[in-house]
Amino acid sequence: MKKEQESGSTRRMIMKLLKTKGPLTIGALASELEITEMGVRRHVLQMEQEGIAKTKVVRQAMGRPLHMYSLTELAEEYFPKNYHNLALDLLRELDQGSGIEAVNTLFEGRRRRMLAQYSPMMENRNLEERVAELSSIQNAGGYMAEWNQADDGSYEIREYNCPIRQVAGQFRKACQCEHDLFEELLSAKVTRSECMAEGGRCCRYSIVPI
Repeated sequence: MKKEQESGSTRRMIMKLLKTKGPLTIGALASELEITEMGVRRHVLQMEQEGIAKTKVVRQAMGRPLHMYSLTELAEEYFPKNYHNLALDLLRELDQGSGIEAVNTLFEGRRRRMLAQYSPMMENRNLEERVAELSSIQNAGGYMAEWNQADDGSYEIREYNCPIRQVAGQFRKACQCEHDLFEELLSAKVTRSECMAEGGRCCRYSIVPI
């Protein structure tokens, strides 16, 4: 366990150095961390395999080319973000300045854009295929969605993560728009029986043909 903690700590320090001082060579990283180049190289190669670090060969007038390492866009996910607070602040400002109807209009516009984006994926598919496709769409958005068919022929989608949970907790229109979007994409009757914004363990949707 101690070795795993030390390994994780070294990795975090490498990422911080590449973020603040990169691009850097293996030698420069080793010097900054006061560990062996072999130890640094092991971490950096692993980060390359995961797609969060990349290398660029820089040729010099004299001597061997330098291999300079830097972070990729994917690595940004490992650094703290404050998007939900920014979104909440903006929505509160809109609510106070223009009223809740303006906020609701914003959510409705988002629903319409998503409907236009995803509707083509539902064409020429039966209900089960649409449910499976919707689950895949939600998974791509970070919702950790699962689906299954019940004995009575109905379907259920469960989402175990809500990327906009803080927003939905204060502006319930977000949940309503998701429900409406599901009904429109699935062309089915959708009933939500559990919601994370209301303290539920997941967001649970029952789906039956119209």
